[in-house]
Amino acid sequence: MSSLVSESLTARLFLGVALAASVVALVGCGPGPQADPDGLVSPRASATATVRPTPATTPVYKPATSMRKAQNVPVPVLPEAAKANTEEGLEAFAMYWFQTLSYAYETGDLTDVQRMSAPDCGLCTNLETVLTAAWADSKWIVGGRIETPVAEGKLEVGKSSQVKVQTIQQLIEVRRADGSLFQDPTNASNRAMLVVAAFGANGWTLIDFGLIS
Repeated sequence: MSSLVSESLTARLFLGVALAASVVALVGCGPGPQADPDGLVSPRASATATVRPTPATTPVYKPATSMRKAQNVPVPVLPEAAKANTEEGLEAFAMYWFQTLSYAYETGDLTDVQRMSAPDCGLCTNLETVLTAAWADSKWIVGGRIETPVAEGKLEVGKSSQVKVQTIQQLIEVRRADGSLFQDPTNASNRAMLVVAAFGANGWTLIDFGLIS
């Protein structure tokens, strides 16, 4: 499928552990040998180990600043609804895809974006190239976080389906290793996007996407 918008427009538009809980075994020591009233030593009472797990600590998310990269960015989790070949599943998938894109902006990790995008999605490839360059040479992105408050899908059985998604993206700054700006910031945006997706053996795949004029 041909790209829905030009690569230059896409570039302008978009460029814009959990800690392991330690368990402390608190072993209760039973009393030592006790003398009974007759002077005999009674057997030592059995000691029972009491295990008290330390409450799991959720790392605090810290957005990127001009001084450092984002820390502890929450990893998006594919919702159960997004696994279904339904209109609701299509909408949930599209919103999840943009969540993984938002994660890529904040971390430079494109793994999930690539996994859920068709190999011949030209705009996806262009976007991946732009983000990879933004994170190269110890650079990082400040901002760029995406929210998707609205998604309206239309399921097409047996062929690609479409879903309109409202995407609200923060201002984007690319920072060098010393914290200085690499280029002029990309303004924040609030746009309507059209996503084309298809359902297969491995669930939904994004085929293409672009700006709705």
